[in-house]
Amino acid sequence: MALESIDGVMLGRIFKGALRWLTQHREEIDALNVFPVPDGDTGSNMQATLEAAVAALGVPPPATVSAAAEAAAKGALMGARGNSGVILSQIVRGFAAALNGKEKAGVQDIAAALAAGTEYAYRAVDAPVEGTILTVVKDTAREARDAANRSRNLLRLLTYILRAASRSLAQTPELLPVLKEAGVVDAGGRGFTAILEGVFQAAVDKRAKAGSGPHPDAEMKTAIRSTVAPAGPLRADRPEDVNFTYCTEFLLKGSDLDIEVLKRELSPCGDCLMVVGEGDVLRVHIHSDHPGEVLEKGLGYGSLHNIRINNMRDQFEEVKRDRGGVAVVAVCTGEGFAALFANLGAVVVPGGQTMNPSAGEIAAAVDGAGTGAVIILPNNPNIVLAALQVRDLTEREVHVVPSNSMPQGLSALLAFKPEENAASNTGRMQAAAAKVATVEITCAVRDAKIGGREVKAGEFLAIIGEEPVASGDNLGELTVAAMQKTAGGMNLVTLYYGSEVERPVAEEIAGRLAEALPGVELEIQYGGQPFYHFLAGVE
Repeated sequence: MALESIDGVMLGRIFKGALRWLTQHREEIDALNVFPVPDGDTGSNMQATLEAAVAALGVPPPATVSAAAEAAAKGALMGARGNSGVILSQIVRGFAAALNGKEKAGVQDIAAALAAGTEYAYRAVDAPVEGTILTVVKDTAREARDAANRSRNLLRLLTYILRAASRSLAQTPELLPVLKEAGVVDAGGRGFTAILEGVFQAAVDKRAKAGSGPHPDAEMKTAIRSTVAPAGPLRADRPEDVNFTYCTEFLLKGSDLDIEVLKRELSPCGDCLMVVGEGDVLRVHIHSDHPGEVLEKGLGYGSLHNIRINNMRDQFEEVKRDRGGVAVVAVCTGEGFAALFANLGAVVVPGGQTMNPSAGEIAAAVDGAGTGAVIILPNNPNIVLAALQVRDLTEREVHVVPSNSMPQGLSALLAFKPEENAASNTGRMQAAAAKVATVEITCAVRDAKIGGREVKAGEFLAIIGEEPVASGDNLGELTVAAMQKTAGGMNLVTLYYGSEVERPVAEEIAGRLAEALPGVELEIQYGGQPFYHFLAGVE
């Protein structure tokens, strides 16, 4: 019997099937990233976003396709991580908008929803680039429209659009020279085709029970995720609407940390529990009446760092009193950078390379800032889109200074004047950030060919902007060579050394830089950032 329509329960099963398939192919998608550097990889970010959508659907999911799609869209928006995750959340958002008010969806409805998803995705990007996930989504939507005019069978529609997506994905290297040089297809486009493959599998699996659907195998779950559906911004009208008094946050460092075990241990202590991270570092957030008990439980698994406990009832009163003024929210990673941003008055959101915060996490910081307007410094190109989505998640006036690095963000923050309004501050801060060139020194995590340069796994790699400029085995020589390429005509270089570099090594290399760059003022700071041995701001 042909499948001619789906309801909310079926849509929930389809979303779970898509998550299962994407999870199984996450590592393959992550490996497609062109740059051989540690990053918030595409597959991981898309999976975290889709996990938030599935969690928001609930068990059982809403009965109507309209309500189910709306729930998934809200979850995806709150959980969106990285540029690929934000684009995926916008596809789901457009999908939901097109299905608004419908109890069931047929082929024409699905085709219209894919078209709306394409429109929302393109609209989310300031300068859309063909040969990316955008192209694959657009080609898929076009095929869906044509197929919907030929048959009312949804399985046939899915077959056609999956073929179209695969053809489009295969053509991405022809549209983007950087993909062709690296010998890969677009990672975001591959993630989208993996989602469609999972949708197809769920639709044809007659053994799956309505409302349950497949679930990702435990060994394939990514560690970079939230263990609960992200909570929306706090909008209680009275202090008594706050269920628990203390918002407790900390970093937990240990060996072989298990997110699920920690969640089970902490969940009885309160609500709004979030555990995110990877490997030996987890970030914990929970609302509780007994923060001491939470910390004691955390100590059972490792050491605690960056502990923050806030009385939310007091915060509520402060927010009621202070709806004016402008605050700055900065995303950053590394103990040194966190201290620098905090000392300059910013509200710090932990995150960066490999750990892109979700739009919901940034929105929570915006709502907690206690001012009517907030300026966000994403400090990473893969977080800019998530920062822009915060405008839809809060009642505050939100401005985004699209800083691409932490040195750029610090320069922007130094230009901030709290006595002026958000609009004038945003313009001045953006101009300050634009004057800073950033040099990144990291270690290649895989063999690659980029910009005509052969890079071997394990080599040090220097990147200016998004352009690799040098690679080699000697950290000091590489750093000096890279700085010489960019420091001409500049007056100030600030060298931030990371967690993998000892202070004496950083000072020795800074001394060599001072000799190589006569007349340039040189400063050295502890950034503590992971993965990047040095970040240098050049002004």
